[in-house]
Amino acid sequence: MLLVEDEPLILMDIELQLQGAGHNVISVRNADRAIEVLADRSVDVLLTDIDMQGSMDGLRLAAAVRERWPPIQIVVMSGKKRPTRDELPQRARFLEKPFHTHSLLEAVGQW
Repeated sequence: MLLVEDEPLILMDIELQLQGAGHNVISVRNADRAIEVLADRSVDVLLTDIDMQGSMDGLRLAAAVRERWPPIQIVVMSGKKRPTRDELPQRARFLEKPFHTHSLLEAVGQW
């Protein structure tokens, strides 16, 4: 699983929740680094925040991933913006922050 979150404390918290549930997590802080990881490694789930610094936000990252790596399951999360159905790539899920561990694990484990 690839986790993309630019806030260090949030990244660490989510990573610990996922690892505690047995997930193998690769964590990065921006979309550019996420693309580099995806080009180099096999990933089954992308969990990305929408609001990030860098060349693209999480919605643009999700769209790029859907186009280039269609089998990857995508979960987009935010506490500030709720994307419209048209903004989410096909078959992507949305997770609203803040969330409980149960909701996180349900969102990434539904495939």
